[in-house]
Amino acid sequence: MTEQTRLDLATRPAVGREDFIVTESNALAVAIVDGWRSWAGRKLILAGPEGSGKSHLAQAWATESGATVIAAASLAQSDIPALATGCVVVEDVDDLNHQRPAEEALFHLHNLVLAEGHALMLTAQRPPKLWRLDLPDLQSRMQGTQVVQLGAPDDLLLASVLERLLKARLIVPKPDVLPYLVAHMDRSFAMAARLAEALDQESMDQRCEVTRIFARNVLLRLQAES
Repeated sequence: MTEQTRLDLATRPAVGREDFIVTESNALAVAIVDGWRSWAGRKLILAGPEGSGKSHLAQAWATESGATVIAAASLAQSDIPALATGCVVVEDVDDLNHQRPAEEALFHLHNLVLAEGHALMLTAQRPPKLWRLDLPDLQSRMQGTQVVQLGAPDDLLLASVLERLLKARLIVPKPDVLPYLVAHMDRSFAMAARLAEALDQESMDQRCEVTRIFARNVLLRLQAES
């Protein structure tokens, strides 16, 4: 029963605005997203590397604004007029990579959402000047959109995320574990999630506490597998 409870808590997604931890490294981006009613042209590009938290922040905004979230690559098969009846988040726009039907769908969605008076958020790993789009009109609209950048999490943010992930799994690490992991792990939320899962599984398998030596061995194994 205890193991099942840990599993349910660990796999429950944290996507609300109250779940998003704010530190110096992301405070500006969060403030701009929170002020979405004042976005220039009612649109924003949220850019950042994988694991920077942009999908979490985009989902939090979608929850607040009632926006529909859709992957850019799915737009060619979507009902664009229906999507444009409210706010929209389009994820991973820089993955389109010369997909002309999806680009045309995004162009029409962009115009319709704004014409209807709604807000549009787009996410990507890179700023729009580096996107490989074939449609000139879409490229110009994207380059004319405000961009807010999320970088790699700072020490405080990474430690807070790790602590929350471990707490959700009912794991209380020794006091020196988090500082060690933050100093030696890859700086991304994706790695924090992998690390929390691995620590949880191996501590249950070995029936042991999460000490610094134990955490070090788990981290080294994950790094070797990457």
